[in-house]
Amino acid sequence: MFSDVIKLTARFKLDGEVDEGLFETYRSIVNELLDYAHSKGITSFKRLKSERYYELREKYPKLPSHYIYTACQMACSIYKSFRKIKGRGKIKTDGPMLKKNVIMLDDHLFRIDLENWLVRISTPNRRLEFKLLHGRYHERFRDWEVGQAWLVKRADGIYLNAVFSKNVEIRSCRDAIGVDVNENNITIATNRGFLIFKTRERIIRTAYFLKRRKIQSKIKCKRVKAKVLAKYRGRERNRVLDIYHKVANEIVKIALKTNSAIALENLKEIQTKIKYSRELNGRLHRWSFRKFQKILEYKAKLKGVKVIYVNPYKTSSLCPICGKKLSTNAQYRTMKCKKCGLITDRD
Repeated sequence: MFSDVIKLTARFKLDGEVDEGLFETYRSIVNELLDYAHSKGITSFKRLKSERYYELREKYPKLPSHYIYTACQMACSIYKSFRKIKGRGKIKTDGPMLKKNVIMLDDHLFRIDLENWLVRISTPNRRLEFKLLHGRYHERFRDWEVGQAWLVKRADGIYLNAVFSKNVEIRSCRDAIGVDVNENNITIATNRGFLIFKTRERIIRTAYFLKRRKIQSKIKCKRVKAKVLAKYRGRERNRVLDIYHKVANEIVKIALKTNSAIALENLKEIQTKIKYSRELNGRLHRWSFRKFQKILEYKAKLKGVKVIYVNPYKTSSLCPICGKKLSTNAQYRTMKCKKCGLITDRD
């Protein structure tokens, strides 16, 4: 056995309001740091902090010092992402900017008490206490360690997004099951055969894509359009996530029953390496394969099941038994090995 660390983010709604001026001040600090980092080409948190920290401390003397500290962290993170996207030619703005009402908190700026469902947050005037509105899902985090958090201001209130971590024991296994994530199904291969879980994700994504495009062409009022689009985005997300969680639970049950590890394909570069048409481009970017893999990974580790990632190179064209090249029958969606006679679903 060996240990591993799981990190999950929990969202709590606060029973109260945080001064809007704090969000405005923090946003202006981050944008000031972003302008400086962009002008100097700084991506190092240590360098940005050493060059601007004391100047900002003098400028905002009433603000707890760790707000400046976390603002430097956030600015570096945003600027690194901006440079990466800019390098791909997918952004047209001249420089990065924080527009959302978000504040990054470290362990000096907040204390969370899950026994009484309270959180205490340091502000320029005093330490404020809020009641955490929680559900049954949040009960699991009572014995977990809390790390960083973010205060997020939304139209319906203030939320605290806190990162929790836990050490888990991963058991040794004698076998492995392969999990192939596709647009419309998820196929698993065990030593007893193959199982296919129909997700219909491609159909769901395409239906909501067409619905959103119709809304964009018919509704002229920007405010109403944004509200309606947000509603359908939420429905699409919840529908797909519900399928992901149900399928992941079934796969973990099979892994526990067969005392097997779970093998996943490393699909990290699939959206950048493949040359595809505009239609396929849209399909691949709507397909959230990595989200399912993350859900399956944390659910498996919570149960002590090992998760490994393998190179997908030629895994769909070579026989898993003898290693020879497979021939395809597209009409029946099957693959056949001419040497050992294996016939199976191509997924």
